Amino acid sequence: MLQKEKVSGVAAPANTDGVDAHYDHVRAIFDILQGEREADLLLRNLNILDVHSETVFQGSILVYRERIIALNPDESVVRVREVFDGQGLYAIPGLIDSHLHFDAQLAHPAAFGEAIVPSGTTTIFAETLDFASAAGDEAVEAARALFKDHDKLPYRIYAFAPGKKTSVEVTDAMLKMDPVIGLGELAHLSYMTGNEDDFRKSALGRANGGFVNSHWGVTALPDMLLNYMPAIGAHNNHDVWNEEDIEKSVRYGFQTQIKFGVGSPEVIRTMLRAIVKRRWPAENFSLCADNISVNRVLTKGHIDWVISLAVEMGINPIQAIKMGTLYSARSFRMDNEFGSLAPGRYADIVLTDSLSKINPLYVFKGGELVARDRKLLKTVDLDYSGMVKEPRPGLDGLVPEQLDLTPIEVSADGSRAKVLLFDVYGRGHLKFSQEVWVPYEDGAVVPEVDGVRLNRISVVQRYANGERHIVNGLFKGVSIDRGAVSTFWPAPFAYFVSVGTDSAEMCDNLKRLDTLVGGCVVTEGGQVKASLPLDIYGVMADMSLAELVDATRSIDAALEELGNRNEGEPVVNKLLTLFISLDRFGFMV
Repeated sequence: MLQKEKVSGVAAPANTDGVDAHYDHVRAIFDILQGEREADLLLRNLNILDVHSETVFQGSILVYRERIIALNPDESVVRVREVFDGQGLYAIPGLIDSHLHFDAQLAHPAAFGEAIVPSGTTTIFAETLDFASAAGDEAVEAARALFKDHDKLPYRIYAFAPGKKTSVEVTDAMLKMDPVIGLGELAHLSYMTGNEDDFRKSALGRANGGFVNSHWGVTALPDMLLNYMPAIGAHNNHDVWNEEDIEKSVRYGFQTQIKFGVGSPEVIRTMLRAIVKRRWPAENFSLCADNISVNRVLTKGHIDWVISLAVEMGINPIQAIKMGTLYSARSFRMDNEFGSLAPGRYADIVLTDSLSKINPLYVFKGGELVARDRKLLKTVDLDYSGMVKEPRPGLDGLVPEQLDLTPIEVSADGSRAKVLLFDVYGRGHLKFSQEVWVPYEDGAVVPEVDGVRLNRISVVQRYANGERHIVNGLFKGVSIDRGAVSTFWPAPFAYFVSVGTDSAEMCDNLKRLDTLVGGCVVTEGGQVKASLPLDIYGVMADMSLAELVDATRSIDAALEELGNRNEGEPVVNKLLTLFISLDRFGFMV
């Protein structure tokens, strides 16, 4: 037990570690406000958005050691090292992504920052479950390498230990890491069955005093089980798709995260319309990407884009901004750190010329100008090559005949065959896979549904222990006249997806992709037309942002030459999102 000693008649602890540093800080702020010491930065000539009073006022912001220490300081008194002229622009808090699968964007942390920070995003709350799952036995070591030097990134990251796809031991170890703050989303199709690992992970999350993210599964769970996640302490929910989902999520007390990521071009509009129609208070909501490609961020934006869309859909501009700032910070009990422009908060500031259409002209993180005119000002010199793995091929013995589409059932008259049809992820889980009747001629399936010619898809296990698990069907989402495209994703199971028209071409394509750790390959006639290697555990590219964007766009260009007409997200990102539903609905083992 620590012994206490009397200091001026007051009991004081003998151990004062850290107190001196705090003393120096509070004394420095007092001295700065008295004009006796220099502050780091003064941003003047601003129209400052006060998200607390929902007003805009003309003024200036004083910054010291990354934090705001004064609004409208007396400039005849204060001394500063640097002055920045805000040119009359609006100053709003740095934008926040409240739920992002940080490991599923294909970019390593530094490259990802090159995309999101110029869009005004200064903080992300990030899932890491696919990365940890892909790393397997190396998960804990890999997570430490991923988070190493995270404080050098031009954005703040708060991460979550995996609630699914990894062992309890991995989750436990990651909960003890910085910057992990809680338990990530659970798999609702396992916790609804009373899965023991889910119970242990939930207990670990609660015991560590962290947050528990919810993957609520409102479209899949019976009403009684909808009580489970909020009852155990889960505080947020991004698994909403329509008005009814949102109503239940709000009623059950969740901070409801409105997502706009890969594969969901209309879902975000549906949800924003519902909020306007039902006049739900904006304080119930925060904004998130869930899954998003760097190409999408570069072409349309990130949280800045969805705030602008929310205004376009009828939400008050200040309320829309609060959904992407204060309400996100408050939901994680971090609104004393960021989410508003008030003394004591980090000086994470976006300067825009409009509040209704966010245009991040300048972005500050902790008072440092990190982006201007949608360009990162300084490349972060972080090396992730130590996480690059060697390929481990697993498709020896695969033959084209294993990819042939065979009927589940043939009609009595022999003219029709029943086969599986997979729809591209994002149009709703309930129609992800269906059994459909198609023409059957001369003992072969005709890949045609309602008169529309479709490509075939094969879901192929990479490492077989005995008979290789393969599921063949038809696919909506990619439409090529010739050639093939394949992708690989290792979490939670190592599987390929191949799309094409011919078994031999698809098989050859798969074997070429099998020579990589992971990624995507387009072929025609046995020749590689485009390739994107994911060398970091099969989920991230060891590339700069420019290299990654060029590679993803080359995939689209090659597929366009083969007849595909893509809209929205790059094809590689669309295909990779398939693995979420393939896992969810039991098509991988």
